[in-house]
Amino acid sequence: MNYWLMKSEPDEFSIEDLKARPNQTEPWFGIRNYQARNYMRDAMQIGDKVFFYHSSCKVPGIVGIAEVVTNAYPDSTAFDPESTYFDPKSDPSNPRWLRVDIRFVEQFKEIIPLSLIKSLPQLADMYLVSKGSRLSIQPVTAEQWQAVLMLSR
Repeated sequence: MNYWLMKSEPDEFSIEDLKARPNQTEPWFGIRNYQARNYMRDAMQIGDKVFFYHSSCKVPGIVGIAEVVTNAYPDSTAFDPESTYFDPKSDPSNPRWLRVDIRFVEQFKEIIPLSLIKSLPQLADMYLVSKGSRLSIQPVTAEQWQAVLMLSR
């Protein structure tokens, strides 16, 4: 099993939105970064666990857990001229952009703020706190996963 952190702006799509979806499941679409796409394509597997992270908000941080429930498949928003995520260079016969579906697992009682994550030595190597880290999908080690879980309890 792999562990991930996936970022979403809560005013666009929050963990509460995920929890309210049918089957508490949603496609994670709109990824337009090649490294994030490669993580989905090459490394994400059904059953992988995901930290759901609220970004670009007053208190950014980890708010809960989701799980990957599909393998990567073409992101149809890339082919839709009406979509914000339209990519005229993406070809349905050879899709450039992918998505996975995630399912809600748990919402933490309290947010684990980025400021706290940055202050902990055991999380100093977490991709999230690396200088210049802006990827919306990031790997998390098993040790980092356990350290964050301890904070959530």
